[in-house]
Amino acid sequence: MARVLFINGGSEGHINPTIGVVQELVSRGEEVVYFCIEAYRERLEQAGAFVRTFDDQKFIKAFISGGRNYVLERVNGLLLTADIVIPSVLEQIEGEHFDYIIHDAMFGCGRLLAQILKLPAINSCTSFAQTEVSFDRMLASFYSQVPADIVKPITDTFQSLKMMVKEKYEVEIRSPYEVFCNPAPLTIVYTTKAFQPEGETFDASYHFVGPSLSQRSVAGAFDFTAIEGKKPIYISLGTVFNHSLDFYKLCFEAFGNTDHTVVMSIGDKVRLADIGDIPENFIVHNYVPQIKILQSAKLFITHGGMNSTHEGLYYGVPLLILPQSADQPVIARQVADLGAGIVLQMNGLTANQLREAADHVLGCATFEQSATRLQASLQQSGGARQAADQIIEFCKSNLYNKGTGKFI
Repeated sequence: MARVLFINGGSEGHINPTIGVVQELVSRGEEVVYFCIEAYRERLEQAGAFVRTFDDQKFIKAFISGGRNYVLERVNGLLLTADIVIPSVLEQIEGEHFDYIIHDAMFGCGRLLAQILKLPAINSCTSFAQTEVSFDRMLASFYSQVPADIVKPITDTFQSLKMMVKEKYEVEIRSPYEVFCNPAPLTIVYTTKAFQPEGETFDASYHFVGPSLSQRSVAGAFDFTAIEGKKPIYISLGTVFNHSLDFYKLCFEAFGNTDHTVVMSIGDKVRLADIGDIPENFIVHNYVPQIKILQSAKLFITHGGMNSTHEGLYYGVPLLILPQSADQPVIARQVADLGAGIVLQMNGLTANQLREAADHVLGCATFEQSATRLQASLQQSGGARQAADQIIEFCKSNLYNKGTGKFI
């Protein structure tokens, strides 16, 4: 039995795909110690992990203090989290032995901790993977398109933070790419090459295992008899960017009293009492069992987070995407490029535009055909089971010199 140190950040999109992987590893005799924020303790303990936590408020404050407008500012934010995460993890595992580490691809301290602990490292990538070439193209745009008086202080801060972290923790940081993408000898990517942009450009160290789906528990019962024999439109803006009372009312205006059955999940930031009169053809809850509903849905109106997008496409449901932030615009563009849905902008959206876009997707068979092609790719990919296979094979087949911190 190997002991696994799993390091992750604090959002649904990064945690949920790993739950099935934890279950698989534990079922094969691995002992998983999982660092995350307190909010995810219960679901990870249910998966079989031993959970340790770090202070999420201090982490978020440090990360945001780096700036949010440019990619290099986000890199700086990740470096600023080092003094929050690294001492906490090291203190909590003092005297313990681990055989390998799995760290999140966008959790900047993961790769640093792998170096400090001299552990074989595996990168857990819950969004699209990014090569160093593609990241450097993005960084080059920052340097060429942003005024020099903005670029210089951000760059100077990066150099200063990089030197501080290198000297304090005796680690190597060669580039912003290493901080932002956490490259490792093995990267598990929770999508397929068919969905990954420029999928053919990734080398054999990247394993595209497909989505690792797990049904989230939902408070309260959902009456499935209300949608039995129907193919509903399903609307959800996910768990983070769902404070959208005006959008939910817009959906009433667009689809209320039509022939469509509509299931709408509004999250916990909007009260049911505040959304007004609910049309008879709508079923509205704060949360619903999303995966089960998608199995019978004909259209998914979504923010385009990776988890939600995967879940819709896994069941062959075409998408209407309203990207909000983070990687959602990139995901939305890829869905549109592959013909499985269309993209709308929330700003200035009218009920007529929303209804016409839905009618267009529902009325054009090519959207469903494209979603079905992606469904086959996703369902045949292996998911959590394939991820665990790759992780265990990697650790068995690679000898590791803890003295040098390198594979031999």
